[in-house]
Amino acid sequence: MSATSSSPTKRLYSFDQFDVFEELGHGAYGAVYRGVDKLTKKQVAIKQVDLESDEDIAEFKNEIALLSMCNSDHITKYYGCFVKGFKLWIIMEFLPGGSLADLIVPGPFKESVISKICYELVLALNYLHETGKIHRDLKPGNILIGENFEVKIADFGVSTQLSNKLSIRNTYIGTPYYMAPEVILHQNYNFRADIWSLGITLLEIANGRPPLSEYHPMQVVYIIEKNQPPRLIGEEFSATFKDFIECCLQRDPNKRLSTKQLLKHKFCIKGSKVSIQEIAELVERRKLW
Repeated sequence: MSATSSSPTKRLYSFDQFDVFEELGHGAYGAVYRGVDKLTKKQVAIKQVDLESDEDIAEFKNEIALLSMCNSDHITKYYGCFVKGFKLWIIMEFLPGGSLADLIVPGPFKESVISKICYELVLALNYLHETGKIHRDLKPGNILIGENFEVKIADFGVSTQLSNKLSIRNTYIGTPYYMAPEVILHQNYNFRADIWSLGITLLEIANGRPPLSEYHPMQVVYIIEKNQPPRLIGEEFSATFKDFIECCLQRDPNKRLSTKQLLKHKFCIKGSKVSIQEIAELVERRKLW
């Protein structure tokens, strides 16, 4: 199952075209490594996925199709893929700034940089939703920082393309701490499930950990199902930030704001004016930790 890149040259990829180095991360679907393309001499990220069945191949072909169709500065770029043995190797853009999950290790982020990250994430989600896609697993580990400190969403291993804006899914998939109640309850859900995950992600980078992190994932599923949505608490946070979180974390998905509405929120507008240098400082902070 060879695949071509999304570039006009339709380049075919194979294992011997890359030098593979250290592991960058590991998830449920496999590991991601840093690599160097021997032809272009450019660094790439290589996602290695174990294949166990034809269903696996079909699922990840869908992921690759999704990636190849994304043309946004806020979405990680896809280059191509190949199969070696029982593993699928996906060649992607290398983003040296790391993930938000890594950048938060030294401690929570200050509100100004959170507003900048938030603005960039809403732009990314707006692009996905307008092109008929739900991410379904938005979390700090899937949010990466590029060479120029741009914020990009990655890992569409569980994302699903929708036929239109009214399409819904009832598949139970994602990371429990970031799951919307309707996903937990196996109810039909749509784009607004990503808005919930955005709210939880912002709470995590503000507080240093996601809500309910002290509980086992299976307990979290039950608690999210029964409890009222979490809120941002603390005098150090502005009323605007707290309101933005509340707009995202509504139990009724129809009451959550859309990405277009969120872009008009004062918190997003504030973030649009924050210098990218604040994200650069986060990356530097992590290097010095």
